[in-house]
Amino acid sequence: MDSTMYYDAIIVGGSNAGLSAGLALGRALRKVLIIDSNLPCNRQTPYSHNFLTRDGDTPEKILTVARTQLETYTTVSFITDLVTRATKDGNYFRVDTKSGKSYAAKKIIFATGIKDIMPAIKGFDKCWGISAIHCPYCHGYEFKGEKTGILANGDSGFDTGKLISNWTKDLTLYTNGSSTLTVEQTGALLQHGIKIVEKEVSELIHHHGQVQKVIFKDGSEERLSALYARLGFTQHCTIPEQLGCELTEQGYLRVDIWMKTTTPGIYACGDNTTFMRSIANAAYNGSVAGAALNMELINESFA
Repeated sequence: MDSTMYYDAIIVGGSNAGLSAGLALGRALRKVLIIDSNLPCNRQTPYSHNFLTRDGDTPEKILTVARTQLETYTTVSFITDLVTRATKDGNYFRVDTKSGKSYAAKKIIFATGIKDIMPAIKGFDKCWGISAIHCPYCHGYEFKGEKTGILANGDSGFDTGKLISNWTKDLTLYTNGSSTLTVEQTGALLQHGIKIVEKEVSELIHHHGQVQKVIFKDGSEERLSALYARLGFTQHCTIPEQLGCELTEQGYLRVDIWMKTTTPGIYACGDNTTFMRSIANAAYNGSVAGAALNMELINESFA
């Protein structure tokens, strides 16, 4: 006997994007299951900013409030588990989890985020999300005017240098080896008082994640209060690709304006779809995904 439980939609990932999608669907009277492994990417970040009404709250508090609000909807169910496989089975997607359970739904949303690739710099991972940061709109105000570094090179280093100069004038670009900036880019940065250091970085000296010094491989060091970094990444979950979902050249899941992937019946939202990596944006496109998925179910019922 098939003991599989059936839903209108399964949402893989229960952080801000997934919960936002779940809220839209739950309020649309859809039977929804949210499966989450309870390991959000911003769990190390002490405070979240630039999200209206929640500015300065911890990521954990924001998720707790969101989860509490969703629990009032009887249409939405939650499971703490890890999805290990998903397949298309007739008109349904079948989802298997690490605990050995199986679930099925007409549609599926992947809100699974991305996985940052940490540089081979001692202490960097302990500072990531605290004082080694990616977004000035999320963290820049707290480090305004401070001695700030950027770990990047080439076009990325130049663009980030321009951006961060809005928050501090005490700014150094660490290329972590020979610079790949053009002559014009180098001149523009120097003209605006942005220093360029081509030494290789070996370590960040920090106190509970708050960077204090950057140590170079030649043994020299510099005082530092914050370090912006443009890291490489991989998809946190490769199941969408296994289901035929295309990636962009940058490595994000390819979606349209309604958060539909290139595989029919599959949606994606949150950090796995865009470089605009913020709670506000995740909540926005999660809501879009939920509403669009509901409309697709309605249209199918009228076909």
